[in-house]
Amino acid sequence: MPRRSFLRGAGATLALPFLDAMRPLMAAGTSGSLPIRIALLYMPNGVRADRWTPEGEGSKFKLSPILSPIEKHREDLLILTGLQNKASFSGDGHYVKTGGWLTGTTITKTTGSDIAAGATSMDQIAAQQIGKDTKLPSLELGTEPVATGIDTNVNYTRLYASHISWKTSTVPLPCEINPRVAFDRLFRTRSKGGEKQAADDKSVLDLVSQDAKRLQSKLGSSDKAKLEQYLESVREVERRIEAEAASLGAGENLPPELLKKMDALDKRISNAMGKASREDELNAITRFDHGEHCRIMMDLMVLAFWSDSTRVSSFMFGNDVTGRNFSFLEGVNGGHHDLSHHSNDIKKLDQYEKINRWHVEQYSYMLDRMKEIKEGDATLLDHSMVAFGSPIRDGNSHDPKNVPIVVAGGSKAGLKTGKHVVYDPGTPLCGLWINMLESAGVQAHELGDAKDGLRGLS
Repeated sequence: MPRRSFLRGAGATLALPFLDAMRPLMAAGTSGSLPIRIALLYMPNGVRADRWTPEGEGSKFKLSPILSPIEKHREDLLILTGLQNKASFSGDGHYVKTGGWLTGTTITKTTGSDIAAGATSMDQIAAQQIGKDTKLPSLELGTEPVATGIDTNVNYTRLYASHISWKTSTVPLPCEINPRVAFDRLFRTRSKGGEKQAADDKSVLDLVSQDAKRLQSKLGSSDKAKLEQYLESVREVERRIEAEAASLGAGENLPPELLKKMDALDKRISNAMGKASREDELNAITRFDHGEHCRIMMDLMVLAFWSDSTRVSSFMFGNDVTGRNFSFLEGVNGGHHDLSHHSNDIKKLDQYEKINRWHVEQYSYMLDRMKEIKEGDATLLDHSMVAFGSPIRDGNSHDPKNVPIVVAGGSKAGLKTGKHVVYDPGTPLCGLWINMLESAGVQAHELGDAKDGLRGLS
């Protein structure tokens, strides 16, 4: 079978996972090995610093309380201490750290829409070189609408809080926060009129069922099992998206005339209420359970990698300076950003730590999913590098030194995992991005203040 094989139907196209039936052709070419993927998971507002760093170095380390949920993955981890983005020292608050997390540069200070990061982000450098081989060059996901207005505390536009991916130095890529839209980008095709409506009303798997049956009749038992596992994973994510949408009464399939009136009223409300209230209104649109929202988005990333629909993806658990209320966690009563400004109050610190630990639990969930998927003689995680972290060490001081960062997977990319690596203070974070790019076959000689990759990772 050709590597770029698809299941097709009216209104749907599913890229296939890697099957044994593709191996003869894969082995015959220079690109015979399975591709390496890059995932970047962004956690806003920093961490409780005294509860993040593991004890010990090298392979003899003990995970910290915050990182303890990934204990079962310790042999797949690289926990890196001492890294920083020097260019982020030149601005107050969060925005200069967020905007430059993947570029290693200093953002332009502005209160308008003329935002600029100073360089292309590392994920988009990868997308430019390896994205041409996939349906989507890259996939940017998140959970919160683009932030608007001006943060008068530091005189930056809030737009910077919502973007970590930069196609060019002045073109940020917004996160898709709607799971349905992200799912459709991966698996549905454009059609017209009644055909489109009929396709939208059906499951993607129903649309490609005939093609799937035809293919299964030609596959060996191992490939049949792989294909069934993949299709069931697609079905599971689709069901969960539908269930969440149904529970929220999403207002789908409304008559065009009504939608126009709703849009007109929406604009009138926006004009009357102003930007701050508009921001609150947009946040209300995303009423998904936050945990399920995050897990669905990570499952979509996994499906995108598994189907080779993209090899580069990022996910923002939230915008920086997010005030998301984490009272759904036992022992937490308040918003994320407020609790990150703990002023060393032990009650706030404990709640801050619980929020950090919750994010690590979600990271562990994604690693679980990736380790379940077999690719050749390894797993999807072995063929992926999944970075998780924040550009701020401590949310209270906005400290950009010794940023929290973990990388999982990548054994088939040459990474030697199962280590806590401690670097000299001030070592460039961009050295890690260079390592990840080069391990994925992307040329990257310099990035930000890094002239080379980090030692001790391969």
